[in-house]
Amino acid sequence: MTFLDRHLGPRPSDLAAMLETVGAGSLEELIDKAVPSGIRDDRLELPDPLSEVDALARMRDYADQNTVLRSLIGQGYYGTITPGVIQRNVLENPGWYTAYTPYQPEISQGRLEALTVFQTMVADLTGMALANASLLDEGTAAAEAMALAHRASKSGSDVFFVDADAHPQTIDVIRTRAGSLGFEVVVGDVAQALEHGPFGLLVQYPGTSGSVRDLSDLIAAAHDGGAVVTVAADLLALTLLRPPGEMGADIVVGTSQRFGVPMGYGGPHAAYMAVTDAHTRSLPGRLVGVSVDSGGRTAYRLALQTREQHIRRERATSNICTAQVLLAVMAALYAVYHGPAGLTEIARRVHELTSRLAASLEAGGLELVNSTWFDTLCVRVESATDVLEQAVAAGYNLRLVDATTVGVSFDETVDEADLAAVCDIFGVAVTDTAAAGWTDELARSSEFLTHPTFHRYRSETEMLRYLRRLQDKDIALDRSMIPLGSCTMKLNATSEMVPITWPEFADLHPFAPIDQATGYVGLIAELETWLAEITGYDAVSVQPNAGSQGEYAGLLAIRAYHESRGEPERDVCLIPSSAHGTNPASAAMAGLRVVVVECDENGNVDVTDLSAKAAEHADRLAALMVTYPSTHGVFEEAISEICDIVHDHGGQVYLDGANLNAMVGIAKPGWFGSDVSHLNLHKTFTIPHGGGGPGVGPIGVKAHLAPFLPGHRTDDAAGPVGPVASARWGSAGILPISWMYIAMMGAAGMRAATEVAILNANYVAKRLEGHFDVLYTGAAGLVAHECIIDIRPLHRTTEVTVDDIAKRLVDYGFHAPTMSFPVAGTLMIEPTESESKEELDRFCEAMIAIRQEIAAIEQGEVAHADSALAHAPHTAEDLVAVDWDRPYARRFGAYPVPGIVDRKYWPPVSRIDARYGDRNIMCACPPIDEWR
Repeated sequence: MTFLDRHLGPRPSDLAAMLETVGAGSLEELIDKAVPSGIRDDRLELPDPLSEVDALARMRDYADQNTVLRSLIGQGYYGTITPGVIQRNVLENPGWYTAYTPYQPEISQGRLEALTVFQTMVADLTGMALANASLLDEGTAAAEAMALAHRASKSGSDVFFVDADAHPQTIDVIRTRAGSLGFEVVVGDVAQALEHGPFGLLVQYPGTSGSVRDLSDLIAAAHDGGAVVTVAADLLALTLLRPPGEMGADIVVGTSQRFGVPMGYGGPHAAYMAVTDAHTRSLPGRLVGVSVDSGGRTAYRLALQTREQHIRRERATSNICTAQVLLAVMAALYAVYHGPAGLTEIARRVHELTSRLAASLEAGGLELVNSTWFDTLCVRVESATDVLEQAVAAGYNLRLVDATTVGVSFDETVDEADLAAVCDIFGVAVTDTAAAGWTDELARSSEFLTHPTFHRYRSETEMLRYLRRLQDKDIALDRSMIPLGSCTMKLNATSEMVPITWPEFADLHPFAPIDQATGYVGLIAELETWLAEITGYDAVSVQPNAGSQGEYAGLLAIRAYHESRGEPERDVCLIPSSAHGTNPASAAMAGLRVVVVECDENGNVDVTDLSAKAAEHADRLAALMVTYPSTHGVFEEAISEICDIVHDHGGQVYLDGANLNAMVGIAKPGWFGSDVSHLNLHKTFTIPHGGGGPGVGPIGVKAHLAPFLPGHRTDDAAGPVGPVASARWGSAGILPISWMYIAMMGAAGMRAATEVAILNANYVAKRLEGHFDVLYTGAAGLVAHECIIDIRPLHRTTEVTVDDIAKRLVDYGFHAPTMSFPVAGTLMIEPTESESKEELDRFCEAMIAIRQEIAAIEQGEVAHADSALAHAPHTAEDLVAVDWDRPYARRFGAYPVPGIVDRKYWPPVSRIDARYGDRNIMCACPPIDEWR
């Protein structure tokens, strides 16, 4: 069998029956009916598909072109050792990497618990009140902190001061974000920070030079001036150093990369943000909270969920709608694996080796730029390039600071042999004596990671069982289909995942010399070329490390394009009312004014309203943001006309590529009128969702926007738009996944995937017709890649809610569809091409059985409040309780249909009380008494 045969769910023998159900004689006829002829373009030039063996061999060729030296560059990226039990059982385990964002908390308790451990770890180490469930990288976390500081400050200033000793890439990302928000960024010596009257300031701790400073007086003075202080801190250093929270910091950001997550040539890694109590409800991103279920059990959920930034649309202060869950889980488990004593020992060893290097350098007559340090030294030399060349010859990468300064950063992987080699590079002898790198008042005295979770799992046996217990609490793609609309969960093939842990990809520093990354550069260039061909765009940038960042980067390109033409006043962004909330949030972040365009009764963009508003704002029209196929799961017939209207009034078209999986091989957005799109590699191109991240959201643009793709300081040809991520190629470490997918599918395979995705969605829609109302269809009565079923009529007659159906599906062994988006009171179902007819039938039969349960309520046989729907999901503990006062049998609660007896998923908790969690916010591991 080919890879395509294994990627597609339906067998050839199933296709005829499925096509008959949807009323088409062939896949070609189905596509002709479902997709408007005006946008069709079947031309797709890709290399012939490779077998899994051959694709891995090609990937090995790329890997072998990379040169992995010992990179002691630092600057926020460090060598680390991923414990084998975590690599094998989390990073390489589909039970973890195929899980979806935990919007259904009852079937996400394992990863929610792990994220709570992450939040506890960060809050403890930073000395802050609470932390979120991770952000994208340190640079974007710092930019988010700047926006939060502006909201929180009462100074009235628009100046943000950044420590000159902050990581350079962080400064660059802050400048990009500040430009679109209208802030002025001043970079300099923090001793002069308050002279500029800033609303906020960011200080690196330790600094990028290695310096360790007491920030207490600076923070106190900043507070007196009404400024909000953000500290960018190294988590490993905080095991030994006084935490920022004890110095009075308002916000602390950073990365957890060095907690067992490979460098991956820049990502993905889990950034973090921790805040004081005062900023809890302004915290961007996701926050996991502790609540209770209907049986009083401790349960985890996303806290304050209604305030998620993207739900606030154009009033949003951030467009972050995801996290780096898989990487945050790895970092949290690394802390569990080592415990506080183990982490402290790692940090102490790193510091002692650095201190011995400092003593050796000074004894050899070399000058240190920094007089304090944790793991980094900056050294004066006659010629920095000569030293770096000697280092490379010895197998090491050091950091070029300037012509006469070299930086050295030690990490967990460094040993005595490395110390000797580095001393030899500088021409000095190793000494055994060393002084501490900071004064006593900066030494940490407070305890951290005191919760039993960080002390219990010392043996690998116990750690392995802990990981298994967490995994067993969740539903991931390895257990059943995940029918969520808008965010496809298709197969993440094992062969695609294999290369990401190869050292040649995993252990490369993002700022290593470019000639050491020849394989990466070639792979990325080929992937960008393929993506451009697939989409019809002329250029692609893979830097955006999430869909939200891709949206933002695309809008920045549009703004920069207008400015280059002398039209900076173009600041109006038209957005249909049906759009995903990240669209207006991204527009607001890019400094655009959102004007909403109405949709008609069929869910399509109201072309008359669009025309009127485009004309009304013609002098200031910057862009239209439109999702295609629409968020309603329909191929709108008027899409080319829509693009023409916007272009005729001087605007650009941003086409949200979230649903590109319904177009690959049959239509190209760059050819039917769009100017720019972001592409969800974590959706269409099979990068795993990892329980809510990683994501990759590159953008494709037409030629006139190519000069305005995001730049980076490591790119000699960087254009006028700054970076949107810390690393030049974003989360480069997982790009091999999408390369493998396209290489093994080829043009015919990519087209077949699209055809089957559309077939599967229409098959589900037709099977559910007559039981539920399908809300929107296209001209031929067909949907695109997803369908929306309307629960509102049933709710009016029975009080049954979408929540009831979602929770009851758990008893049938399924993750729920998307609830109440894009229309309240509906369920959006997207089955993907990877699901077999058998699994689709199993899901449809579960939905039909649930409809029969609703019918029993309609007919007065049972009251809604007494129904299995209202009590779902059912835990094993519920069902074996001595007292059972419900009118339905225990077996009906547990096994509503016979076919699930041998594959039963038991939810660990029953329905979670969301209101309780929001009233009683607790976002760290539960108290010890409760844990016991």
